[in-house]
Amino acid sequence: MTVDRSLAAFAALNGALAVALGAFAAHGAGPQIKSLLTTGAQYQMIHAVLALICAVWPARGRMIAVAGWLAAAGGLVFSLALSAIALLSLSAMGAVAPIGGLLMIAAWLLVAIAALRAHTPLA
Repeated sequence: MTVDRSLAAFAALNGALAVALGAFAAHGAGPQIKSLLTTGAQYQMIHAVLALICAVWPARGRMIAVAGWLAAAGGLVFSLALSAIALLSLSAMGAVAPIGGLLMIAAWLLVAIAALRAHTPLA
């Protein structure tokens, strides 16, 4: 099995950041910002896991590689945008969060297409 080490490392760092953000939301954030930080951390973690799955996907091709990077980048962009809104009161970042969302949606769609196109068993 081949592993995309760069994607796996980026996904792992995303996961670590999501845990840190979630911990801050749970233990250090005020009630006004807790919801934004928690939402960002949850989406970031889910997409870090998706990126890690893509990094080790059997018979991984270009579509899965792109999906992994879209998932990791989308989760990070979305989470950072919500964090900037919550922590820095940068309401303009509300326009950036949907970009992360679109990247995450695109990642899931590419995974679905790749799964349907797979010529070899996935497991």
